Amino acid sequence: MAHTIIIAEDHPLFRTALQSALNQVLDDVQILETDTIAALQQALEDTPNPDLVLLDFHIPGAHGFSALMFLTGHYPDVPVLVISAREEETIILKAIGYGASGFIPKSTPLDTMKTAILQVLDGNIWAPANIDLNRDTDRVSSEMEEKIASLTPQQFRVLGMISEGMLNKQIAFDLNVSEATIKAHVTAIFKKLGVRNRTQAVIALQQLEVDYEQTNDSDDMTASSSGDQAPPSMPAP
Repeated sequence: MAHTIIIAEDHPLFRTALQSALNQVLDDVQILETDTIAALQQALEDTPNPDLVLLDFHIPGAHGFSALMFLTGHYPDVPVLVISAREEETIILKAIGYGASGFIPKSTPLDTMKTAILQVLDGNIWAPANIDLNRDTDRVSSEMEEKIASLTPQQFRVLGMISEGMLNKQIAFDLNVSEATIKAHVTAIFKKLGVRNRTQAVIALQQLEVDYEQTNDSDDMTASSSGDQAPPSMPAP
């Protein structure tokens, strides 16, 4: 049986290790390589029904768990196997709670990686043996998951660029669209996330970062338009 698998990983050496694992356990496999979320989104548009996505949620544009939420929301039938240098139980449990079909720490031996891949392809959930999958862990609300999943691929990219402090004109230049188009995207993003300004949008995305810690920033948020104003914590260059 032929398989199509997308690798979303920005470290070439680890991509090679994943390719090796896939080629050893699957006789007929097409492997698509991507190293950013934008490239992954394009690969999914070109190949909308892959058998598996191997996702490092630290690749450019991923913004922690938000990329996982986006993928599981838009492609619910595509299993996502997270790969990460992180090994904390809370992070692994959050990833699976947000819809990942498994989690492979990068320290995992190659033979174990192969087992994990086969398990997930068979429809199972895989995690390291020391992880208790029945344990509860803190996570953002299911409402936020739905909001992130409601964004279009372009809106998700724009939100990520906003979080990096980019202005509308900078985003428009990078995406090769008009500034008016970006303003329309920003307005739609605010509406879908239920926020009023860039600062609130950034804070919403920051809640999904792997190392996010709750602060009182939300108490200081003030309204602004979808215009070209960078968040206070991320001044424009």
